[in-house]
Amino acid sequence: MQPFVYTRATDLGAALAALRDQPGAAPIAGGTELVNWMKEGIASPAVLVDINALPGLDGIEATADGLHLGALARMSDVAAHPDVQQQYPAIAEALLASASTQLRNMASMGGNLLQRTRCPYFRAEVDLPCNKRRPGSGCAALGGQDRGMAIFGWSEQCVATYPSDVAVALAALEATVHTTQRTIPLLELYRSPADGPERDHVLEHGELIVGISVPASPSARHSRYLKVRERASYEFALVSAAVGLELDERQRIRTARLALGGVAHRPWRLPLAEQALVGASPQDAREVRERLDAAFAEARPRQHNGFKIELGLRTVVRTIQMAGT
Repeated sequence: MQPFVYTRATDLGAALAALRDQPGAAPIAGGTELVNWMKEGIASPAVLVDINALPGLDGIEATADGLHLGALARMSDVAAHPDVQQQYPAIAEALLASASTQLRNMASMGGNLLQRTRCPYFRAEVDLPCNKRRPGSGCAALGGQDRGMAIFGWSEQCVATYPSDVAVALAALEATVHTTQRTIPLLELYRSPADGPERDHVLEHGELIVGISVPASPSARHSRYLKVRERASYEFALVSAAVGLELDERQRIRTARLALGGVAHRPWRLPLAEQALVGASPQDAREVRERLDAAFAEARPRQHNGFKIELGLRTVVRTIQMAGT
């Protein structure tokens, strides 16, 4: 780990000034991601600007129009909030499926959205080709072990997947991210791997996430999250799904909102499936499966990860059944 200067900002203006005046400065809140990057040599900020003391950024509020989360709200606090559990259950479930209790107690909602991939080539301790870590060096996964890699949206520059659980639930529920400069639909926060994979998101230097908003809806109230992983805890998803449903008086799907995790460089929405599911019974697994097939036909599996198509289908079917009860 390289030496760095530590400073603590007490208001937003001071934080932005400290970041703006130092090209090598980085904000730190929970630090559950950034400290690992520093230990692994992925990031070497010259200055750490502690933003934990910034006032008004740790709120959790559910109003008639939606859920409003401050960027410094801790993951464990959001997961335990009764309004989140009752009105946005997929968010609570996704948070509880994330990391360990200790990490959730420290990690901030804003920081969680800016996680970087767990691709073993990106995190390797030896020097391997990785366009995310060393632009222009290539992508070792293209000719290597690609079992955990993307099946949607990947490019010849990068086939890595994005790790956040709660971002998948937020994507399904059409969240927006508020920064010090603008408001961004959550899916537009992430950059394509074909367009400079070393940059995961669209935020500029010194631009901070200050909040997240999720609109209130019947789909949000009837939402669920399901994560499939290789061990029961403290593991990233092979495939995950977030589903929000609105049912009609016949208990058939009026509207559906679907997002997948573990399959792309960002949470992956399935608009074709959302349209096809209208009128289906969520408890009819065969009908639901048939209506999902066209959306999964767009998948582009690699040598070792074709199983993610079948796993993804089954995960979405099961999550739809859960949301439809």
